[in-house]
Amino acid sequence: MKILFWGTPAYAVPSLDALVAAGHELVGVVTQPDRRRGRGKDLLPSPVKARALELGLPVFTPERIRREPELQARLGALGANVFVVVAFGQILPPEVLAQPPLGCWNAHGSLLPRWRGAGPIQWCLLQGDSSTGVGIMAMEEGLDTGPVLLERSISIGLLENAHQLGQRLAQLSAELLVEALPRIEAAGTGPEAERLARLGVRVQGEVGLSYARMLSKDDLVVDWNQSALEIHRRVMGLYPGAVTQWQGKRLKLLASEPLVARLASQLSPEARCLLAEPGVLSKEVLAAADAPGTVLALAADAGLVVSTAGCPLLVRAAQLEGKSPAQGQSLLQQLVCKPGDRLCHLSRV
Repeated sequence: MKILFWGTPAYAVPSLDALVAAGHELVGVVTQPDRRRGRGKDLLPSPVKARALELGLPVFTPERIRREPELQARLGALGANVFVVVAFGQILPPEVLAQPPLGCWNAHGSLLPRWRGAGPIQWCLLQGDSSTGVGIMAMEEGLDTGPVLLERSISIGLLENAHQLGQRLAQLSAELLVEALPRIEAAGTGPEAERLARLGVRVQGEVGLSYARMLSKDDLVVDWNQSALEIHRRVMGLYPGAVTQWQGKRLKLLASEPLVARLASQLSPEARCLLAEPGVLSKEVLAAADAPGTVLALAADAGLVVSTAGCPLLVRAAQLEGKSPAQGQSLLQQLVCKPGDRLCHLSRV
């Protein structure tokens, strides 16, 4: 098949590679323009563009595809049978959606209609979903409202962060696209309704519908008045972005574990040991905490135990402003903390 691929972040690269490896002809790759990134604010290509150039593929970088009719016409003239979209980052206008004879298909990182929108991976972790998955969806004008051809679910680990989950979903997206495209080709061309009927797609309902809104800087701030499980979900779901304050400096939380007895089987051996030690999390220790965010105990092989509105939270890895990421004993040495010290709400991100 002749494919025009649309994608931008590293999440989309495995899909691009899989389509090439499957023997399809990539007539072009559409991605977001180069952006300034990193400490030096250098102008850098998207991961998809970098990979496409390595593969020797034509690359197109519209600032706003819906406002560029000349580029739309150029893309249509490439003669693609189908458009494949994986985390492109812009909404395709009707004029573009109507171009390929076999339709536009999107690999979406959730089990639709759960988490339509821009951040399904982050939001499934923030909300504590026990499972998620990938759906191969026929695109239409609505935001992730199209019918689903293929989908597959995976379970989410308690200690899995957004990057780790994203890597698994990216690989699953690649596998499902390779599986879906022969079916799409076999269904043939013709009116869209007839093509989709031949494919036996599942029309989305409204039951269980959620919108994964764009995250803001305020979402990154840890509120120690929440429970350990809520804070843990923020740390893992917004990895590596959740922040708090330590002695006037920003402290980025990179890994945590909620010290909740009913979750013991899902915790690390170090965290289970903390739960089993009567002195570390005794009623006396918990009662001594002046307020949520108080350091309760130091565990050299695990990190620091911090009070919350409920059970304590084990902070396993963090990065202090101006320092390198640290964990365990290295983190304790970096922070020079002691029981009774406090992590504070960050007033300004």
